[in-house]
Amino acid sequence: MEYGETMEKQRVVFVHGGGSFGAAAWPKQHGFALDYDALFLRRHGFDPVAEPEEADLAADVAIILGALESGGGPGGHLVAHSQGAIPAMLAAVTRPELVRSLVLVEPACLSLTAELPATMAYRALMEPLFEARHAMGDAEYLEEFQRRTASAAAGPPSNEDPQRAARRLRLQAPPWEAPLHIVPGVPTLVLTGGWEPLYEEIAGYLRETGALHRTAAGGHRPHDSPEGARIIRSFIAQSGRPQPARGTSAAAS
Repeated sequence: MEYGETMEKQRVVFVHGGGSFGAAAWPKQHGFALDYDALFLRRHGFDPVAEPEEADLAADVAIILGALESGGGPGGHLVAHSQGAIPAMLAAVTRPELVRSLVLVEPACLSLTAELPATMAYRALMEPLFEARHAMGDAEYLEEFQRRTASAAAGPPSNEDPQRAARRLRLQAPPWEAPLHIVPGVPTLVLTGGWEPLYEEIAGYLRETGALHRTAAGGHRPHDSPEGARIIRSFIAQSGRPQPARGTSAAAS
């Protein structure tokens, strides 16, 4: 690099799951802005003012691709949590050349493991609730959702009032319907909390197809722990270095 030149920061795009959105969903990753061009996205229907809307997977993918394309450089790194891992993976499938690395935190990519036992049990438990959600009130749905599954583990407070948060949860689509596929040539990390067989099953599938799997304490939000935050930062730093031709790896709120 010549004297007087400045090195352009690599872009890192963060995609939230349910609950908190934007920067509020990533309290331990705000420091990325010091070394990277960090963008904390809001998925479709997640707005601090407008009323919650039905989930729209295609719109989420378009938001993610727009963020990767707008950096002016060759794409960026993609970090996604829970249900946000679904559109993140689809974005990587659609435009793998834009994704320098993919980090999936407790990914809710159930369509990849549809025939495996923990996923089948979860779907059998939750499918009747998803089918009835439009006939239920927001508070009623939230209560039943929390009764049936522990995957709505507590994290940072949602950045909206509880009634809106409950309505937004009811409008989310079933996580087992997305047409997910393996992403060739994209370095991939799967980070789980080691607490829930469903997410460990998904991580195991991805590990077998080429992804790196790491575990850190923190339940459904391992990226909030010091170790989880360190693992993510270390993986992105390694993936951002110039490397020879990529091999094949895998990917999946």
